[in-house]
Amino acid sequence: MMDIVDIQALLPHRYPFLLVDRVVEIVPGQKLVAFKNVTMNEDFFNGHFPGHPVMPGVLILEALAQATAILAYKSESMDPKSKVTYLMGVDGARFRKPVVPGDRLQLNIEVVRHKGAIWKTKGTATVDGAKVAEGEFLATVVDKDKNKDASGSTADAP
Repeated sequence: MMDIVDIQALLPHRYPFLLVDRVVEIVPGQKLVAFKNVTMNEDFFNGHFPGHPVMPGVLILEALAQATAILAYKSESMDPKSKVTYLMGVDGARFRKPVVPGDRLQLNIEVVRHKGAIWKTKGTATVDGAKVAEGEFLATVVDKDKNKDASGSTADAP
């Protein structure tokens, strides 16, 4: 449904921090299914862990958060040139199994609640049908210019 070019048109992330490779299903306002192909040439494997490469759990959560942002953009038909999605919190994060090079990480996002600019989602990451990580994500969508001061520089995100 969305390839990497489509994803880059929505998300501001770029290599090495873009962690969603393809979106295969979107039901606006309800759910999204996406993939991250995990390869040995990911920068983080240089130090996590040499001789025993494991994808850091926080990056699995980041991939789920990026998938949440894609769902928000596609659900509201927002213009990514004027809007940005910020992660506000993660609750109940759990890691079940290591993710290693060669795995295809499936990112499943379900909307728990959406009111105004606030999105609460449940994210589950799986590899070959086995749950590897999960958590609940709170995100907000704001105007990009909202965090700029009078000089035009951007303040820290909420």
